[in-house]
Amino acid sequence: MKKLIRIATPLIAVALMSGAPLFAHAQTSQTQTQTPEWNTPPAGSQESQQGYRDGIQAAQLDKAAKRKIDAKSSHLYVHPPVKGSARDEYRTSFVAGYDAQVKHTSGE
Repeated sequence: MKKLIRIATPLIAVALMSGAPLFAHAQTSQTQTQTPEWNTPPAGSQESQQGYRDGIQAAQLDKAAKRKIDAKSSHLYVHPPVKGSARDEYRTSFVAGYDAQVKHTSGE
């Protein structure tokens, strides 16, 4: 009986340890197929992605400072940090990011 326990215990431990990576891999592949997070900028130019991220941060700062929640009154909307024709694209993405943050924090 002692020989059986000496052989069986390490085999059980190896069996349990070898199964863990399979479960971890199943969980990883499951999370990769989900939809993108709300705070992931949509595909587009670098300026539009930056606008989306800036919109999220501006909404967070406005809420923390208890300012009016309005994307178009934000400093970065009025004075975007991009030049020329990229301004409209930046502003559109900024508003989208701002609105996404407001919806996320309000629980909608």
